[in-house]
Amino acid sequence: MSDPKTLLIAILSGAIPAIFWLWFWLKQEDDEKPEPVGLIILSFFIGSFLVFIAIWLERYSLNFISNERTKIIIWASIEELIKLLGVAIIIIGNKHVDEPIDYPMYFIAVALGFAAMENVMYLMNPIKVDGAIVGMITGNLRFLGSTLLHAISSAIIGSALGLSFYIKQFRGFYLIVGILLAILLHSVFNFFIMKGSGDNFLSVFGFLWVVTIINILIFEKLKRIGRLSPSIQ
Repeated sequence: MSDPKTLLIAILSGAIPAIFWLWFWLKQEDDEKPEPVGLIILSFFIGSFLVFIAIWLERYSLNFISNERTKIIIWASIEELIKLLGVAIIIIGNKHVDEPIDYPMYFIAVALGFAAMENVMYLMNPIKVDGAIVGMITGNLRFLGSTLLHAISSAIIGSALGLSFYIKQFRGFYLIVGILLAILLHSVFNFFIMKGSGDNFLSVFGFLWVVTIINILIFEKLKRIGRLSPSIQ
């Protein structure tokens, strides 16, 4: 069992980047009608809890997987679908979800809670073995990569639902496309990070930032859709 100091450093190193990204993405929302802080916090903690379910499912899946590439895709699918389940718990029947931009906000909150707990668990061993400085460096790398990846991949699903806000007959199609794109992004990122020797570091993270910028542009479109279209209650 880890000592309190190691645990504290892991929590700070793992959670602070996720909380920063949560603040950053919430700033992209419509300032006139922000989501309730309590629901965002609840979404964050639900995402944190879901990590343990995802880990159990991933370990169980090893009984049926022998190929490394297949494992990457299956694990990415498990994590994206588990995060989707967490969002569903929050948004189904939620009267506050009344604008297109609201969907990606809740997806991001759940995803960053998931990333925060994943970061803490990931950092525990490096900090214990190598000390706080190495742990902080590792935390910064996850800040740049994995934490942002979780936010962006889930935001893709949320944005897909937001784009279908006023065309509900196609919502299932948009949802499926969003899930597939999220799994694809997650799988590609994990594949290159796990298989790369470090030479592709900048290109992988550069690609992730390009996707991030595209998401920000989509958010602006979702906000315009919400302002120009009549509110659906």
